[in-house]
Formats: sequence, structure tokens, C-alpha cells
Amino acid sequence: MASNQLSLGLALPTSWAREDFLEVPGNATALQAIDRGIQTALVLYGPAGCGKTHLAQIWAAQVQARIIAPQELTPAAVDALAQQPLALDDADAGVDPVALFHLINLMRERGHPLLLTGAAAPAHWSYTLPDLMSRLKAMPAERISEPDDALLSAVLVKLFADRQLQVSEEVVKYLAARIERSCHAARLVVAALDAASLAENRAVTVALARRLLEQQAG
Repeated sequence: MASNQLSLGLALPTSWAREDFLEVPGNATALQAIDRGIQTALVLYGPAGCGKTHLAQIWAAQVQARIIAPQELTPAAVDALAQQPLALDDADAGVDPVALFHLINLMRERGHPLLLTGAAAPAHWSYTLPDLMSRLKAMPAERISEPDDALLSAVLVKLFADRQLQVSEEVVKYLAARIERSCHAARLVVAALDAASLAENRAVTVALARRLLEQQAG
């Protein structure tokens, strides 16, 4: 299946707007947590493509937070980073553990909310600094699930309907079985099929979907 997954190579802009986040049962609790606001800290975790970064972007826009990547968090940068609300994406991979420990403490001391994202629950992060793991395990955490085939099919149907595209059940089943199991991938493939349908003045069919996915795989 991996060779047929829709890649991010499509030349389509990514919108991080709140209205472009597709709420489904697997992410509803995490979305509600973001909408309620983060008092001290929050961890969002789930598989790649499940919407963690989109939720971080939504929260950052709400509170004027800065979003940083793991390599930006160094011991020397902690004081400057802890001057405002902050989101650290992929906090479970390649982060300086001492810097993260001091960041968590300093953000709490200064009263700035902190959002962390990762693939697994904080208790399973591989940091060996005991004090850091204690802080991480104590943070509220929300899991985001990847959609199953039925849910991904429903997402695809909704996205096609939003674009006023009529597609057969066979098209939806074909895509659901082959694209990455994420709402983001579904949004990308529907947008690409919409563009191809308009450009070629033809309906969205299994043949068109197959050609698009083969082009992406190739």
C-alpha cells in the first residue's frame, strides 16, 4: 500500500485555518481541548498525518503562539523561547532533553502555555532524564486516532460533496484502500482529482484516480 500512498508532492497549498480542519470522532476530543484553551501544558499524540500539526497551528493562531521544530530548542535558546505561548512539534524526536526539561519548568514559572506533539503518549517517549519523564507523564494528553476505512470513506464523501463533485462508491472505496489514512491525505487527493477533472473536463472515475495515484507513486 505504501507505494500507492499519496505523497505531499502535490503542488497544493496547505491551509491551517480552523474552518479547514475536518473534525471526526478520532480527533474531536483533541480539537475540543484546543478550543477550550491550554492552561499550562498539553500533549497531542497520534500517527503521522492525523492532524497534530494542524491543531497546533489552530492553537497558535488563537493565542499568538510560536511553533518551533526540535532542532530550534537548545539550552541557549530556552530563555528567549519561553517569552510567549509556545508549541513544539515532534517533541518526541531529536529534542535536547535538558533544554526540554528547562523549557517546561520556565514556561510554567512564567505562566505561558506549552503545547507538545508526538507520535506516542509521553510515557513512551524515549528520554532517559528521569525528571523530564516525570514532567511529561504529568501533562494532560489527548490522543488523535487515524481514521479506519469506514471513517476515511465518509471523510472522502464529505470532501467530494463540499466541492460539488459526484463520485461513485467505487471511487471512494478505491481511494480509501490506497491513500494514507489521514484526513490531510484525503483532502489532498480530493483537491487533486477536482483539479484534474476540471482540466480534462471529465468526471472523477476510478481510472482517473488510478492514474493520479500511479503518477504520485512513480
